[in-house]
Amino acid sequence: MLDVMDQALAWYREGIRFSFATVVRTWRSAPRPPGATMAIAETGEVVGSISGGCVEAEVYELGLQALRTGEPAFRSYGVSDDDALAVGLTCGGVLEVFVRPVDCEWFPCLEQLAGDISAGLPVAVATTVEGGPRAGRARLIVRPSGFTGSLGDTRLDSLAAASALRMLARRETGLVRPADTGCTVNPDVLVESYAPAPRMFVFGAIDFAAAVARIGKFLGYRVTLCDARAVFATKKRFPDADEVVVDWPHRYLASVREYIDERTAICVLTHDPKFDVPLLEVALRTPAGYIGAMGSRRTHDDRMRRLSEAGMTSDELARLCSPIGLDLGGKSPQETAVSIAAEIIAEQCGGSGRQLVDTRRSTIHPRRELSSTVAPRV
Repeated sequence: MLDVMDQALAWYREGIRFSFATVVRTWRSAPRPPGATMAIAETGEVVGSISGGCVEAEVYELGLQALRTGEPAFRSYGVSDDDALAVGLTCGGVLEVFVRPVDCEWFPCLEQLAGDISAGLPVAVATTVEGGPRAGRARLIVRPSGFTGSLGDTRLDSLAAASALRMLARRETGLVRPADTGCTVNPDVLVESYAPAPRMFVFGAIDFAAAVARIGKFLGYRVTLCDARAVFATKKRFPDADEVVVDWPHRYLASVREYIDERTAICVLTHDPKFDVPLLEVALRTPAGYIGAMGSRRTHDDRMRRLSEAGMTSDELARLCSPIGLDLGGKSPQETAVSIAAEIIAEQCGGSGRQLVDTRRSTIHPRRELSSTVAPRV
């Protein structure tokens, strides 16, 4: 939804009607995860993708149909048959798609969502999909502070809001169904999570840092560049960074510790002991999901010795990715940034860093299990 939100808001403000088509559940090697969204305008324009091209044409027609009838639609797509023109997924996966027209009831929701997303605030939307009289229209906007709206039953509202908060904390989007018999209605509920962008902290105002900041933005991070040298740490030199901070790296990182979570990436590119040792002492004691430090193997050995002498434990030191990046053979700042980005993705997603084909025995798209008082749809 984040990929199409800007265009959807532009259509809304221009008075153009449109519909949303959202992946709500997948099996096996489906090409896009739950939450992938395509928006279809009455003008014929379309933004976003739900399957990488496999079923887009069929869903596009469903989106236009929803605009004509005002009614939502729910479809399941699996493997196509021997007919080359059959609508299906060539990858062998299965996905379920929910198509809903955006009407006047949706407009306040869109404005609120856009405001929260722009402000970097966590928010989730719970929408009835099937099983209720207002499928596709009844919804909750859920925030850590509470929720607004209704799904048609107060007990259902409380259960769905609690589930949405848990899914928001895990940044998950998916289909759930209430497991409480006290509800007067028992619809399937689509929970869409909009967590703030993850943070990337890049330390060291060098050319490699500029390339890392650029690829960090491409990956969806909110990027901060920090260096103690004001002459080098400038917005002009790092236009892709969301913010450029002039401060001692360790002092700055300690000051923003509350914003660091398991999605955070910390890239230490200073490769100077007076900067990176005190900085890594702070970084390795945060919950950051990725911590990498640039330098040669000799620099790495010296850094590890200094950190050990500073009191860092073996478990803390084991979290450090150093020398930073996967061995791709590249040397330029851009190639190095790609190797760092690849290592971040591998660390965050549990990848091996090897070739995908012929080396992995698990599924290409691992399934996420939902755990909440609102049970997954079966």
